[in-house]
Amino acid sequence: MNKIPLAALLFDLDGTLVDTAPDLADAANHMLRSLGRATFDEATVASWIGDGVPRLIKRALTGLRMGEPDPELFAQAQAIYGHYYEAHVADRGRLYPGVLATLEALRSDGFRLACVTNKAARFTKPLLATLGLAPFFDVVLSGDELPRVKPDPLPLLVAAERLQVACAGTALIGDSGNDMRAAQAAQMSAIGVTYGYNHGVDLKGLGAYALSETFGGVRDLVRLADGFLLSKALP
Repeated sequence: MNKIPLAALLFDLDGTLVDTAPDLADAANHMLRSLGRATFDEATVASWIGDGVPRLIKRALTGLRMGEPDPELFAQAQAIYGHYYEAHVADRGRLYPGVLATLEALRSDGFRLACVTNKAARFTKPLLATLGLAPFFDVVLSGDELPRVKPDPLPLLVAAERLQVACAGTALIGDSGNDMRAAQAAQMSAIGVTYGYNHGVDLKGLGAYALSETFGGVRDLVRLADGFLLSKALP
């Protein structure tokens, strides 16, 4: 293994920076009530987070992780969900403890920062702005800006390109298997946070360099590594 200088950090949004489950659950249940369907508790909706809003809507409509509802019903449900969630994107969602202080410290450390999420831009941008996160990020990539989303590596590769840093000098911080798989495919290091929506997935087994139980712990891990993370050996 070679030690590669770490220049940039990419952050997932839902379950990493922000506990968005309350507002996602409210939007899902508003949609279901509008369609005359039974609602779900917040914990159930939280278990559906991680693959983008369209998949969450499909799970709410079918009760299955990979279910496919009638296309007309899905289109109707998606319109209801989107209209409501856009207006209530940060009603009850909250930053995880230590997020603002840690992002500020990381910027002071000289890292370039980006937010890379599967959430659509119409939801991402107001959420970041409302919760005071927008000023910290040099780049924000939302789930509808590129043809593919995490776990595909494309969003990570584009973020690194826009930050003008090498993939080997970039690390992704996220809470899900999709984050770890995307980092592996992009040949980036990854740090897993254990408090989000990983649904019991073994993030270390999917290639996480290290795990942190708190957001503030991410900076501690970077500092303990003396500004380096282990990456694949260079040719």
